[in-house]
Amino acid sequence: MDTPNLPADNPSLYINRELSWIRFNHHVLDEALDETHPLLERVKFLAIFANNLDEFFMVRVSGLQRQLAKGVLKSPPDGMTPGQQLEAIRQMLIPELEAQYYTWHEKILPRLDVAGIHVHMYAGLSDEQKNAVHMFFVNEIFPVLTPLAFDSSHPFPFISNLSLNLAIIIRDQAKKEYFARVKVPTNLFSRLVRIPDLCGNGRINDSEVHLVYLEEIIAAHLDMLFPGLEVIASFPFRITRDADLEIEVDEASDLLTTVEEIMEQRAKGKAVRIEVDHSMHDGICHMLEKKLGISPSMLYRIGHPVGMADFMQLLALDRPDLKDIPFLPSLPSDLSEGKDIFSAIRHHNILLYHPYDSFSPVVNFLRQAAHDPDVLAIKITLYRVGSNSPVVNALMEARENGKAVAALIELKARFDEENNIGWARALEHEGVHVVYGVVGLKVHAKLCMIVRREKDGIRRYMHLGTGNYNATTSRIYTDFGLFTCDKVIGEDVANLFNFLTGYARIENYQKLLVAPVTLRNGIIDRIGREISRHQKHGDGHLIFKMNALVDPVCIGALYRASEAGVKVDLQVRGICCLRPGISGVSGNITVSAIVGRFLEHARIYYFHNGGDEEVLLGSADLMPRNLDRRVEVLFPVEDPDMRRAIIYTILPVQLQDTVKIRTLKSDGRYERREPENERGPLNAQVWLVEHRGIWHNDSRS
Repeated sequence: MDTPNLPADNPSLYINRELSWIRFNHHVLDEALDETHPLLERVKFLAIFANNLDEFFMVRVSGLQRQLAKGVLKSPPDGMTPGQQLEAIRQMLIPELEAQYYTWHEKILPRLDVAGIHVHMYAGLSDEQKNAVHMFFVNEIFPVLTPLAFDSSHPFPFISNLSLNLAIIIRDQAKKEYFARVKVPTNLFSRLVRIPDLCGNGRINDSEVHLVYLEEIIAAHLDMLFPGLEVIASFPFRITRDADLEIEVDEASDLLTTVEEIMEQRAKGKAVRIEVDHSMHDGICHMLEKKLGISPSMLYRIGHPVGMADFMQLLALDRPDLKDIPFLPSLPSDLSEGKDIFSAIRHHNILLYHPYDSFSPVVNFLRQAAHDPDVLAIKITLYRVGSNSPVVNALMEARENGKAVAALIELKARFDEENNIGWARALEHEGVHVVYGVVGLKVHAKLCMIVRREKDGIRRYMHLGTGNYNATTSRIYTDFGLFTCDKVIGEDVANLFNFLTGYARIENYQKLLVAPVTLRNGIIDRIGREISRHQKHGDGHLIFKMNALVDPVCIGALYRASEAGVKVDLQVRGICCLRPGISGVSGNITVSAIVGRFLEHARIYYFHNGGDEEVLLGSADLMPRNLDRRVEVLFPVEDPDMRRAIIYTILPVQLQDTVKIRTLKSDGRYERREPENERGPLNAQVWLVEHRGIWHNDSRS
């Protein structure tokens, strides 16, 4: 594309957000095809691809369908109407789904079989296996099944979100045909049912496993559910419903109760997709479309099996030979077991880079605070903490020991609401002061502050991060965490907590950039500063690493930087609406993405600034929702050694990756990068595992 001097509001300058996301998810599917991954890790990527699609339909596609129904005319910067986007999404997804099923049947299933993990169709079982499965069905599955008929005296049954079902045609003795539905209880049984050990010795040996689909077992025994009737055929299908239900916080007198009610409504949202087995009769498809009130374009005929997100269950098999080799995360010497973490932080700031660095210092930070007699208070923001959270347990210990503990738990964290409600109630039961959020905003910032009485007065110790306080995801998400007791940052964090828990309205912060008040302008001003310095010295350089780039104001600023000659390197793991490589507009911008073993989740904003280099880390992507409707924080990396480690070690190795990197072209497509040097292929994540900890300057301790 060679179109100089395009106006900033020209739709051709922007890539559609939804189509960009589909390309990101294609990268996930690519990883399932990558034979350098261990076999069960490839299954994992296939399940993630399917789960991502489920959420995409529940949130993004449902939103477009609502816009279309309401006649919304406003288009995103790329100019596509809701109807055009929905049609383009379908056209892009059909080959993606075909590739998904090709990957499972042709690339993964045969290798699982060779590895001793045999996934059977019921018809392919031996008589002995069928007998064993029959007994399991009779004793375990049959008692919980409820066949639901549909005729003049039976209303069309409600079909819950993401539930797997069998559509069944039955015939009575008068040759009259009826429709029935049976829900497959994947909430009670594994989707891939392990066939009982046929050797009779009671041993479980994961080196030789036989599995059969749960829906296949049920389909083979439908005669038991419909005695006296002839079962003509059965077909698996699955419904996806609108789960993007907005919480009207301003009208909610009790936010916790309101969120619980919204969660109940989510399961009953309007249907936005039907996935049906490719063999399903047209008549049943049309009936489902009519009863669910959807158009034919919302029905997807796909191969067997329907609903591959369930395949994540295979990761539970004890087959380390088919999984990634575990590694021992690095740990700075001054944070090792038994060391005083507060003394270490007073000595110097400490930067952790997960999962290459252990998450245990974050937990130990809270545990030590919980038992330290000099600690007075703990304040923390919690967005997604996971189950069995050691972070939450440490907060409870602190409260038991008489500390003042305040936790802001974001109840509106989508799809984590139930988990967060449970933790909120548990913390309140222990006497923790729990705040549910801020009216009109989601709190996405990752902050923890510990207030401690010391000989020279009160001191604040902070942990600021790019990722959640979640010990489980810290092993698979790449994120930074900074420990500091910097006085000015402490004042900023204290002011921000006062805003989050009270009525304080802080419009300016000294070192932090905080959305929605200062973050966007802070980024735009720094881009402008880079442009000005480049015009004088010719050395402008910006490197931004993030999960998504959507905000048109920030994209416009990056275009201006490129037009001025500033070198702009962007690494955007997911959605990128900026279109690089347009002569005269974005010719100096490169965009790349890494999808690999770990989920790239860290946000880094680097400004060359004429040699006075600046690095900001934090929770915020450059998206309107993050900048306008969330509380987000970017914080500076001021320690020279840490800054150099990020600028000259971590960022370069990721930008120079030649194995897992994809480069965005101006037409919206991504291309793999070929090695350009004699060193051969470079996998940034593998390199960082092998060199973990080199960004620590332990000599200072």
